Amino acid sequence: MVFDTHTHVPRFRERAPDVVPVANRAPGRPDKPVRWGVTWKDYIRDMGPVQKAIVCLIAGDPLAPKMGEATRSTAREANNETAEFVRTYPDRLVGFLTVHPRDPQCLEEIERATGDLGLKGIKLAPNYQNFDPRGEEAFRIFNRAQELRLPILLHQGTSPDAFADLDYAHPRHLDRVATAFPDLRMIIAHMAHPWQADAIVVARKHPNVFIDVSALFYRPWSHYNCMRLATEWSVLPKLFFATDYPVATAEETMAGMRSVSDILAGTGLPRVPEDAIEAIITRDSLGALGLA
Repeated sequence: MVFDTHTHVPRFRERAPDVVPVANRAPGRPDKPVRWGVTWKDYIRDMGPVQKAIVCLIAGDPLAPKMGEATRSTAREANNETAEFVRTYPDRLVGFLTVHPRDPQCLEEIERATGDLGLKGIKLAPNYQNFDPRGEEAFRIFNRAQELRLPILLHQGTSPDAFADLDYAHPRHLDRVATAFPDLRMIIAHMAHPWQADAIVVARKHPNVFIDVSALFYRPWSHYNCMRLATEWSVLPKLFFATDYPVATAEETMAGMRSVSDILAGTGLPRVPEDAIEAIITRDSLGALGLA
């Protein structure tokens, strides 16, 4: 079976406009534009061989204007939208709620989203939401998530949006979080690119820290290097298949992963083990997160 641990609710339920306005930002992919104008049916079609996927949104800051394409205005709005999408395709989707640490009602929203809406984990993005993951406000969310056994998916690594704080997105901060909350299962999204080596050592150190491989394959040199680092530091078993849909589809992510060593033709550089790539693609990530 194939599980996708990182996808996003499409912006359009039934029909997307011909042109989708996107905020002024650097390109999300170096090889081709991201297709933001996708619908719910597009999502299900593009899942392809994926049996089940985690789907989420990101709550905006309740004390600041909405920023960028990645966020919805409020956690309540985002969680209602995610829950509706999951209810439409319950056999294919696992919904993650989102909250903002500066929201004084964030703990109440976690209770509502898990109890009333049936969402199974939490999505946070320290850079897009502009919060310190080591701060007191974030720690109350981590504490409640650990109590409720809710896994947390964190967007770590760079962003094309100018407002997104790079320091908050650095994976080194999650070392402190994992030390304080050892039973909290966390996924470092995108292997925290371009700080993949730092993400690897954090995951190597902490039993309940995992890494998703989304948004890596379309930068072939860094993709190869980070997968070799994961090989040499014995972290390959902690990598989860993920697409970051709609940024990439399942089929193209799989193809990109399987071709990771193609750039080595004519060199003596070591390859990434092919069997390890297949193990990542077919890994029971939902079971590892307690969501099976």
